[in-house]
Amino acid sequence: MTAAVPPLTAGELNRATLARQLLLRREALAVPDAVRRVVALQAQHPASPYLALWNRVAHFRPDDLDEAFASRTVVKATLMRITLHAVHADDHRAFRGAMQQTLYGSRLGARFAVSGLTPADADRIVPDLLDFTRRQRTAAEIETWLAERLGAERKAAAWWGLKAYAPLLHAPAGAPWSFGARASFVAAPPGPPLSGRTPEPDSLRALILRYLAAFGPASVADIAQFALVQRAPVREALDTLDDGRLVRLTGTDGSLLLDVPGAPRPPADTPAPPRLLPMWDSILLAYADRSRVIPPEYRRLVTRVNGDVLPTLLVDGRVAGVWRPTAAGVEASAFHPLPAEVWEALSAEARSLAALLSGRGDPDVYARHTHWWTKLPPAAETRLLGAGGHG
Repeated sequence: MTAAVPPLTAGELNRATLARQLLLRREALAVPDAVRRVVALQAQHPASPYLALWNRVAHFRPDDLDEAFASRTVVKATLMRITLHAVHADDHRAFRGAMQQTLYGSRLGARFAVSGLTPADADRIVPDLLDFTRRQRTAAEIETWLAERLGAERKAAAWWGLKAYAPLLHAPAGAPWSFGARASFVAAPPGPPLSGRTPEPDSLRALILRYLAAFGPASVADIAQFALVQRAPVREALDTLDDGRLVRLTGTDGSLLLDVPGAPRPPADTPAPPRLLPMWDSILLAYADRSRVIPPEYRRLVTRVNGDVLPTLLVDGRVAGVWRPTAAGVEASAFHPLPAEVWEALSAEARSLAALLSGRGDPDVYARHTHWWTKLPPAAETRLLGAGGHG
């Protein structure tokens, strides 16, 4: 059923994303509830989920996310786009079911076969691996376990495939951000077996509805990009959802956009406060058409050649520059000149962020990624924010 509304403008799509991602204003939510609202937090870097929630939750306490990870109310695992995400524990199995075909194809292919193993071998090994990881195990312990069963020459390739294909969670391993460079793993809670070769229809439908609630309105291509699931299964799942659970809209270019009933779509002129987004923030990666948040001329600046997505300045709802921590404060580089009042607001954000980082004992977060700044073209403006209480 086509909604009787005019085509959605780029500004309206932007504000819809910000509203659902808690970026129009920080909201007073418990950490697990906030994670469910935004669906998933990119977690390649251990600090990023903390910084993502600091941008979104009023009076955010990092200890609350520590506790959510420790209690496995929020879990970290390889999920959408074959990368690490933090999600609510109640969502993990459905998201895994939706991703099974992608994980099967990406992790049990040629590199896995180098070890002389087949996908059938993986399916035989996984139940024993899950038994072994009913309690927390380090990666080194798991590789030793694999070597005893498969031979030392096979363990590395086997582990590369299995650590993403098997339903394993990353286990908290200590300060400052719950997870460190040396990963530990634990089996996901037992549940019905997952078929490796196709997405589970119920799981894919669940993921689509959760995605649209948190990122819609969006296209089929956007949904497929968010999960890295082929478009054909997405279309098939959408066909079975056309029963009042979807709203069909159009963009200004006439493209079909999908949404869930009752989701917020604020006016394009709704005020959007400046934010300092972490590396790989989800709003920068959740769409095939990223122009709703990243101006096309800036996309190659913030997304580096290896896929790293830099910490960004969000101004009026769109990427306007990048930031990095320094010993003296937060260095912000704007791609175009910004008004004085925006710099003042960013400086206030920077003081709060610097306090969070210092409180965690990691004021130089993302330090190993700062080599990218020497490769960026000169900024329109660069300021040291939060130093001495002012910008």
